[in-house]
Parts: sequence; C-alpha cells; structure tokens
Amino acid sequence: MAALRRSLWRYPGAPGATPLSRERHPRGWRLGADVGGTFTDLVLVAPDGRATTRKVLSTTANYAEAVVRGIRELVAAAGIGGDDIAEIIHGTTVATNAILERRGARTGLVTTEGFRDLLEIGRLRLSRLYDMDHRRPPPLVRRRWRLEVGERLDHRGGVVRPLDPASVEKAVDTILEEELEAVAVCLIHAYANPAHEREVGAAIRARAPGLHVTLSSDVLPEIREFERTSTAVANAYVMPVMERYLSRLEAEMETLGIVAPFSVMQSNGGIMTAARARHRPVQLIESGPAAGVIAAAALSRRAGLANVISLDMGGTTAKASVIENHAITRSNELEIGGPISQGSRLNKGGGYLLRTPAIDIAEVGAGGGSLVTVASSGALRVGPLSAGATPGPVCYGLGGTGATLTDANVVLGYLPQKQLPSGLSLTLELAQRAVAEQIAQPLGLSTEEAAHGTYLVGCAGIARAVRAVTVERGRDPREFSLVAFGGNGPLYAAEMARSLEIATVVVPPAPGVFSAVGLLESEIEHHLVRTFNRVLTETDETELRAGFALLEDEAAAMLRDEGREAGAEFVRSMDMKYLGQSFELTIAMPEAGTPGFEREIAERFESEHERTYGHRAAGDPIQIVNLRMTARVPSGERPPIAFDREASIAIRRRPAYFGPRHGFVSTPVIGRGDLDRAPRPGPLLVEEYDATTLVPFGCTARIDGFGNIVIAVEV
Repeated sequence: MAALRRSLWRYPGAPGATPLSRERHPRGWRLGADVGGTFTDLVLVAPDGRATTRKVLSTTANYAEAVVRGIRELVAAAGIGGDDIAEIIHGTTVATNAILERRGARTGLVTTEGFRDLLEIGRLRLSRLYDMDHRRPPPLVRRRWRLEVGERLDHRGGVVRPLDPASVEKAVDTILEEELEAVAVCLIHAYANPAHEREVGAAIRARAPGLHVTLSSDVLPEIREFERTSTAVANAYVMPVMERYLSRLEAEMETLGIVAPFSVMQSNGGIMTAARARHRPVQLIESGPAAGVIAAAALSRRAGLANVISLDMGGTTAKASVIENHAITRSNELEIGGPISQGSRLNKGGGYLLRTPAIDIAEVGAGGGSLVTVASSGALRVGPLSAGATPGPVCYGLGGTGATLTDANVVLGYLPQKQLPSGLSLTLELAQRAVAEQIAQPLGLSTEEAAHGTYLVGCAGIARAVRAVTVERGRDPREFSLVAFGGNGPLYAAEMARSLEIATVVVPPAPGVFSAVGLLESEIEHHLVRTFNRVLTETDETELRAGFALLEDEAAAMLRDEGREAGAEFVRSMDMKYLGQSFELTIAMPEAGTPGFEREIAERFESEHERTYGHRAAGDPIQIVNLRMTARVPSGERPPIAFDREASIAIRRRPAYFGPRHGFVSTPVIGRGDLDRAPRPGPLLVEEYDATTLVPFGCTARIDGFGNIVIAVEV
C-alpha cells in the first residue's frame, strides 16, 4: 500500500509535501496551462515526472493574468526560476469564447460577385427542423461588410473571367472607410487556383499593411464554398483577438524569465507553435477540450481500457468524446454555438460550421457555473448561459445573483459549505437563498428537493453530450467505461453513468486539472488538405502519389521552419464517396507497391461505407475528393507524470441529500488515500484539491494500481 500511495498525488502545500528543489532538478521542467471559461488549470512537471498543480479563477477581462498568476505560484512552490522551464504547452478557449460571445474583430469578407449571401444560405440545414421560431446565430460578418469583386474560375482553376482591378479597389476603399480590423478573402474555386485570392490579398495589404488578412486558399484549399467561406471568416474574426492575447502572454512570460518554446494545443489534439497559431487561430477552437481527450486516451492505454468515453465537465460546459481501441475519434469539421457543439453531420445547422480537423467532441452548456432557470411553463432549465468566473455562482460571494449548479451542489452538501480544498470560499446561506427564491418557490418544492432536481437535470444535460458521441454514432455506451474529470465531472459521473447503464466510472488523479495534464501528453502535429477531385478508375497511381508528395513537402517545410522536423512521420489519407453523394468518408492510403492498388482503395472505401451506413453499392463509380496529410513528430520517451499526495485526510462527515427516498444522509468525506483495492460502498464524498467525487447509493469505489478511483455503478 505504501508503494501505491507514493505513486499518487499530494495536495500542493499539504503537510508532509516535500519541496521540489532547484538543485535536484535544474533543467527540463515542463508546464501545461489550460484556460477555461471559469478556471485556469496549470501543471508543472519536473524532469523526473513529478507534478505540481494549481487551479485559479480565470480572468475573463484578460485571460493571460490568471495564467501568469498560476505560473508565479507554481514556480515559487517548486523553488525554480523561469529559465528552468524548458517547454510550455497552452490550451485555451479564448478563440472559442470570442465567437460564442461575439467579441471578435470588425471583420469583412471579399467574395466573388453573386456570392455575398452565402453565409446566410449555408447548407439550408436546421438543427430544429420543425421549430418555426428557431433562429441560427447571425453571421460573423455584417452584410454591408461583405464585398463583391468581379472574377470567375472554373472547378479546375481555369480563368473564366479575369479579376477586375476596379472592383478590388472599390472593395479596399470600403474596408478602409469602415475601419475593419480583419478581412477574409474567399473566391469561387480558389482551392483549385489561388491566383485571384492572392492578388486581392496583396491589394489589401498594400493599402492597409496592419490589417489581418485571411485567404481561404491558405486556410482551407478544399472544395465546398460555404464551408471554406465560413472557416476563413472565423479565422479572420478571431485572428486579432488571438494575436493580442498571445503577444500579451508571451510578454508576461518574458518578465518571469521564461524563454522556453511556447506551443499551443490544436483542435485536432496536436500542438503548433504560438507563431503559427497567430495565423491559424481557427485551428484552436477546441484547444482545451482536445487536451482532455488526449489525457483520457493516455490513461486508457496505461490502464488497459480499450474503449472509454471521455467526460470533461468544468465550470461552463460539459464535453464528451469516444476512444475506441485506445484510438481517438476525429472529424474533419466541427460546429460551435449550436445547442450541442460537435463534429457530427447528424445535427448541423445550429451554429458556426468550421471545416478544420478536430477531435470528435460533443459539447453542451452544462457546467458548475451554468445558470438554472424556471421557464414560464414550469420547466427547469440548466444553461447554456453561465455565471463564469466573474461574478461566478452566488455561493462565491463575488456578486453573482443567478442560481447555478454549484449553488445547488452546496445546498445538497455535495460540496463543502464554507471552503473548497483549493481555498475558494463558499457560503451556504447565499446558495440556499438563491435556490429557494429562484427555483424552489416557482416550482412549489422544498429547497433541497429543488436542488436535487437541479442536479438530476444537470445529469440529463451531460448525458446529451455522451449520447451525441455514442448512440448517435451507432455505439452502445454500455460497452464503454467512463473517464470523468474536470472540476465537476467526478461529481456528476456516477449518477449520469447510471442513466446510460454504464457500469464503470474512472476518476484519474488530479481530475480537476486533467486537461492540463493532457497538454503535456501531446505531440507536434499538422494536418494539411488539398482537393484532388478525380474518379478512382480514371486516376493514375503516379498522379495520386505526386499529389501526396506536394503535401508532404509542404508539411516538411512547416516543421523545418519550426525546427522540429527530426523524426517526423507522415500519414496519408483520402476523402472519398460514391459519385453523386453529398458527403465523404476518410480512408487511409495504401502503402506504395500494394498489389491491386486501385482495387485495395475501393475495398477500403466500401468496407468503411458499409460500417458507417450499413450497405455498399458495389460497382458504382467512386470519387476521390480530397487528399489529406498528417505530419506528426513523436514526443519520445519521457518519465510518466506522477502526482504525490498525502495518504489520507482526517475523515469527517456532513449531511448530503440523495433525493426523497433517502433524504439527508450523514455521508463520510474522505481523501483519495483513504480508498484501497477493496471496494467501498457509497454514499461517499472523495475530496481533493481540485475536485470532489460523489459515490452515490448503489455504487462502490476503490483505487486501482494507477491511482485512479474506480466506481462500480449498479445499473
């Protein structure tokens, strides 16, 4: 047992924690910093793998402030200097929040004559088909800032109508008159020939050198005008925001003496340099959530869990993703700002569509800070609006007025009623008043019944995200284990798992900062795409491999510019469909010299089509739409990240409410170290520095050999 406990983590600053001295670990420290809408999480890892964590409230007016404050605390606790940090990897929701809160730049769009309204027309899909009152979010570019130029190319890139210089000058005049900060240029068929877009971009830069310009042929040289336009516009919209944020953060780190390479997590789970992130911020939209899935995948490999559902519930949202046979599920597009933000094609039209590689994550507005309201019909609603870090839940005592899930959890006794282990103060009386006045009285319930109902509605909201990545993808959630993390994930996981008949819940060490841990598990990765647009039977293998060679050269040049090309691996794949279909499937490219090359590609496509759609159309012509290249630089061998902690805490009890059947129950409050290999029945509350795990009635909890809390759920 002593060996087991040494492998686990110790609360920062807890009695018995040994300082990490500068003399013992002079170089090679690594830092992960994950900015969320409510909390900013940081992990500092020593060269031998030992980790220290911090969780601080995000500073929404300037997210960089919370990051810098957390770094100062970690560096001081470790007894090191800023120059001892060898690498910083950052995950952030800054770009996401800029879109969701409409706080991006004053953005214009230059497009081909006749295509000004493409952003409104979209794909004519609605997420709520029969709701006549449903409205999609407004375009990120106002109509008067969508400017047309005379030109036309055909689908092969041939010039049908030359670019009209007068129309370009007129567009630039308007850009200057309207004092726009950013411009997206998206011309018809520019994926096949970027010449006209480059001429427009050069004209804008010549007269407005400080303007942020995005060319669709640089960001997404891929067929489909709406997706390409929407993606280019989103990139331009958040580019000035990310430029200011990253510049401010880098300047602050310089004052701390930190000169380490600074990388940023992408939506696809790979990392890129901060310099490249300035030009491609659209690739950071799911930056923070992607890191959590990376960490869950690493846990699944270590713990031997082939199939897991990753559940990350923080202060603002809950995110779910599926890992099958230890492999992360990815999508070539995502949509944010709808009822559920996700990468599935099954429920589109409710938000902003972005055609960029991303881990397949479903996200709902259900977090600890989600506001709870009672509709005029009497329906109880949780989210999607959040109290955020400022002013936060009512129980924080920082000026919040709207009841939240966290307030309900304080009333129920699931959270401490005075102070969290991290030091954040909570006030029971404030939470009780908010729940009573805003929820209980309108519903005619007692305060505790209203709080418990709020908790269950929160569980139902989280279950929506899990269903979106399982049931809606043809997966049975009962065949998976649930890995729960984030500041609130462990509090809701067991009850939510029961509703979906998931039998096993795993809560990793340091669950509240687990996404920051995932940042340090990531690898350098770039995803490139080019439209190819050929029928398979009319495609020569030499032509196909030449197309991939161009992509590989481009990817290698990107890695070379970053000084990271050593050991690079290149993975080739293709987007394919039956001729005439609307959507493609991504298929791995066979190795060179594969016998029956064309037949092998066809078989791979038809097998995947049958797996996805339940049938194949043997003999129908197959079209190769896009070529894809993933360039990856493996991280190499590193010591496993280890979290030390105290063996146990002073076991105490507090009343916790478990519904009308059980009422308030005197519930043991224990530490992770108080669990052992023998299952312990609920109800239990496992309190840690960064999260609380709830083990309700009908469940048991134990510790495994990796320091995870394993909850067996009675289903």
